Amino acid sequence: MPTIESLFNAFVTVLVTIDPPGLAPLFLALTRGMNRSERSQVALRASVIGFIVLAVFAVAGAAILNMFGITLPAFRVAGGLLLFFIAFEMIFERRNDRKEKSADVAITRDHIHNIAAFPLAIPLIAGPGAISATVLLSGSFPTLYGQVALLLILLAGIVLTWLVFFLAERIDGFLGQTGRSILTRLLGVILAALAVQFVADGIKALMAA
Repeated sequence: MPTIESLFNAFVTVLVTIDPPGLAPLFLALTRGMNRSERSQVALRASVIGFIVLAVFAVAGAAILNMFGITLPAFRVAGGLLLFFIAFEMIFERRNDRKEKSADVAITRDHIHNIAAFPLAIPLIAGPGAISATVLLSGSFPTLYGQVALLLILLAGIVLTWLVFFLAERIDGFLGQTGRSILTRLLGVILAALAVQFVADGIKALMAA
């Protein structure tokens, strides 16, 4: 059975890699010109697609790694380094710039019909960091109970993301530029620490093998 500490760490990892507060202004930019009903539809569809993508990697992550001949400890090291790079971008505010470029591309190509799938669901919700974290966490919860717990954690993270989308205008106005900057950097520091732990665990497992 997963411990309370491991479940909490998993939830924090999922939440930080998805980064719902950082997605709020991008959601507003992508849905510019839409009414509340249309925004609600886009938010719900993006959240459902994002959950499905992450759930697939949570359930079949180990099988996908085995198919390519990749061991879990090796993926822990690689995934931890990737998460550390994402944390670096968050701390120095480079991640939002990259996300905003993705949003601009989507607006010019298709303003309404496909933005829920791209770029909201992929890669903004279920991006490389969230997918890597999900696969890493699936290795930490190998039992049936663990897999169910991980799916519930992912669902909680996605529901919170949907709620942020639903309240995006209020949250963006409440936090402001300064609040978003402070929150993003704080989450980046937490993610960096978690990433180092993933790398350390992976190296330890590789040396033991």
